[in-house]
Amino acid sequence: MLKLEARPQPSKFWSLGSPLLALLITVVIGVLLFAALGKDPVRGLQIFFWEPVKSPYALSELMVKATPLLIIALGLAVCFRSNVWNIGAEGQFVIGAVAAGGVALLADKTTGPWIVPAIIAAGVLGGMAWAGLTALLRDRFNANEILVSLMLVYVADMVLSYLVFGPWKDPQGYNFPQTRTFEAVTQIPRLMSGSRVSIGLLIGLAGALALWLFLFRTRAGFSQQVGGLAPAAARYAGFSSRKALWVALLTSGGAAGLAGALEVAGPIGQLTPYVPAGYGFAAIIVAFVGRLHPAGMVFSAILMSMFYIGGELAQSRLGLPKSLTGVFQGLLLFSLLACDTLITYRVRWTGRVKPVMKGAR
Repeated sequence: MLKLEARPQPSKFWSLGSPLLALLITVVIGVLLFAALGKDPVRGLQIFFWEPVKSPYALSELMVKATPLLIIALGLAVCFRSNVWNIGAEGQFVIGAVAAGGVALLADKTTGPWIVPAIIAAGVLGGMAWAGLTALLRDRFNANEILVSLMLVYVADMVLSYLVFGPWKDPQGYNFPQTRTFEAVTQIPRLMSGSRVSIGLLIGLAGALALWLFLFRTRAGFSQQVGGLAPAAARYAGFSSRKALWVALLTSGGAAGLAGALEVAGPIGQLTPYVPAGYGFAAIIVAFVGRLHPAGMVFSAILMSMFYIGGELAQSRLGLPKSLTGVFQGLLLFSLLACDTLITYRVRWTGRVKPVMKGAR
């Protein structure tokens, strides 16, 4: 009989090995899923894990998807390490995109390159303002940040819909709910010609390095984590748990807003109702699969972007629904939660179960 037995201390091996085991379990379940749907499992795995990396163009598209996931996850890591549960990064991403799009729409043929930093700044400030609503309600009224941030996602979606169906709708857009295409001068600079990868990738990698330095090499990063995890100890040490709340949410919101700005002024080039792509929710999985560590989140962002591209390819080449992307994301998350049990518990075999004899008391 198998039994869970508490470990005297958390296992360092399984702290690193749990995400790998979760990925293996996800792949195994994926194989069974493809077989149940009547598709070739080998072909299915090839589409998810080989097609996104088999050529330079495929790799560039992988980086396009990974960039917003990484940037949002970096901000969420600050929140989660501070014990602040921001579940509304998707809404902050949308409002950042709206704010950036509003600035981009001001550009005309005579606008100079200065508009690009203004667009990025608007996206960051938009995301911070939206996250600030959650921080304000948590700080002043002790509202639950999980519920508040999550509900604000749907408010953000309605704000976007109002604008693209209403005052910002392109009059020359054949009645489609979208703004006019942004001027070329508003385009986020790309790293190379013929590729959609923008400087956002460099910003994400620089953000990962900055987060590592902040969390593990500065007193401010240490106080940020202590202020969220142990408010009483933080107050005793002179740290402010209130400051930790505001820093965490504003940092997370700013990162999500930055991702939104890079997305609408980059690959999309306009505002549409389809700006919400689920990146804010998927980045939660990226953060935890990456163990809330900047280096780990770089690799988990790449993995999650493979799921996005694989889901799109499975739809076009295998005739499967695009929702398969969400299925794989969910499988990875729940597998990780199950495997994380091994960090604090070990599985022990206690021997055969003796049958209960009739009449025994």
